Amino acid sequence: MIGIKRTLTYLQKNWIPALGALISLFLVNAANLVSPKLLQRLVDEGIAELDMGIVWGVVIALLAVAAVRGLFNFLQGYLGEVASQGVAYELRNAIFEKLQNLSFSYHDHSHTGKLMTRMTSDVELVQQFLGKGLIMLISSIVLMVGTLIMLFSMNWILTLLVMLIIPGVALVFMGFVKKIMPMSKRVQKKLGTLNTILQENLAGMRIVKAFAREGYEIKRYNTANIDLLDANVSMIKLFTTFFPLVFFMGRIGTVIVVGAGGLFVINGTLTLGELVAFTGYLTYLMMPMFMLGMIGAMMSRAEASAERLFEVLDAESDVSDAPDAITLPKLEGRVELQNVRFRYIGAQSDVVSNLNFTADPGQTVAILGQTGAGKSSIITLIPRFYDVAEGAVLVDGHDVRKVTLDSLRKQIGIVLQETTLFTGTIRDNIAYGRPEASLDDVISVAKAAQAHDFILEQPDGYETEVGERGVGLSGGQKQRIAIARALLLDPRILIMDDSTSSVDAETEYKIQQALEELQKGRTTFVIAQRISTVRNADKILVLDKGKLAAEGTHEELQRTSELYMEIIETQFGKEN
Repeated sequence: MIGIKRTLTYLQKNWIPALGALISLFLVNAANLVSPKLLQRLVDEGIAELDMGIVWGVVIALLAVAAVRGLFNFLQGYLGEVASQGVAYELRNAIFEKLQNLSFSYHDHSHTGKLMTRMTSDVELVQQFLGKGLIMLISSIVLMVGTLIMLFSMNWILTLLVMLIIPGVALVFMGFVKKIMPMSKRVQKKLGTLNTILQENLAGMRIVKAFAREGYEIKRYNTANIDLLDANVSMIKLFTTFFPLVFFMGRIGTVIVVGAGGLFVINGTLTLGELVAFTGYLTYLMMPMFMLGMIGAMMSRAEASAERLFEVLDAESDVSDAPDAITLPKLEGRVELQNVRFRYIGAQSDVVSNLNFTADPGQTVAILGQTGAGKSSIITLIPRFYDVAEGAVLVDGHDVRKVTLDSLRKQIGIVLQETTLFTGTIRDNIAYGRPEASLDDVISVAKAAQAHDFILEQPDGYETEVGERGVGLSGGQKQRIAIARALLLDPRILIMDDSTSSVDAETEYKIQQALEELQKGRTTFVIAQRISTVRNADKILVLDKGKLAAEGTHEELQRTSELYMEIIETQFGKEN
């Protein structure tokens, strides 16, 4: 149970409610252990002696015990829940923070739906065990030990006879726990698969409808749902087998007490009140055994979930600050790639190999190449989304691996091919990288990105709420907001990955006019789909299978590179 042990460390910040729940637990069990003794006195001294004073005294004492038990039962449950919710809070924050700091390569191989399952269902199962299962486990142990002490003090022979059933219960319980653990992992895995399908379907609903694939998606979801149902039913079968066995053994214990205890009463070695009390304590001895099945199931599922949570928390980021990383000073914008070789984790071949080029401050560098040539890979190496396998990426002479990620990325503006907007206002999205920016600053970059006019046409202008993933805005509108967002950082290096692919020619022309002025003093990398961007670039890099095939201006490459002319003809056709 290594996973559960590790989750207990998160109780440190919630030790006060946890301690309160533990104290309440001991008081509840103390009240439980007093009750049978009171019943013994009621029978032996009250009813047998026909003493109503004793009877009423015991009745009042039982009421007081019930009140104490009720109060501390409430406190035990409430404080335990407070502590466990605190742990869930800490776990969710820790996992979310970890996900923010993990490199792109981790997210490349992780399914969003499965990560969502860990953040929700797995955290909830751990929280439920800490809030209920752990308290039940400690309570069961305390109650069982206390009960055995009371039973031995009353009649050790009868107690030993009752304990004959414990090895059988223990064997059944061990078999149950051994089987429930892998079943719990299987259920959580199936749930993660189901959530992945759900997340993909909701994110791609427009594609599903566009291709009339609703029937296929329903069938795919139903298949995964059936797998989850089968896994849950298998676990239920195990429960329905375990509990009747434990109850049957508990009944054997009752038969032993009634039979042997009755004989002892007849022989005079045990009073009737002691037999009544013994029967009551037997209930407290059997109760933890009955609870062990539920506790074992909760513990197994919590352990399986905890292991899944710590898989994320223990994941190592491929990209992180070096121990001696320095803060990158304000950049001029010189970028160099020296003998760079790079491949994605799990890939069989290099995406980029033996790549060398230099971009001087203020230059606009266009990157061209066939699909899979490595264009997007190059621009992900500059902000160090990935680390090179060999060689070095330098900005102003600094190896990007030797400076802090924060100081590097804050000086690089990025507009990716896939535009992502967040829930909030248009102003919030533009100011995402600089939330303290004034409205005037936001309006200024929006005008530069040719976004100001259409923003004013929105119902609430810059305060208009953006729908999930920017629903309600056209592709071109979203891209212009993304360009404004990048420009607000006033970056020394600007990366535009096909960032005008969703705008019409007229809008792109306006954006290019604004960017020509804004690009002065910035080093700009552009993966473009229009010839106009290529013609205006100070330098063009032509890639072929991850290698630099040609380098120069548009005019130079027209004279010297057949591959360049082939790409121009293929991608831009008559546009050139």
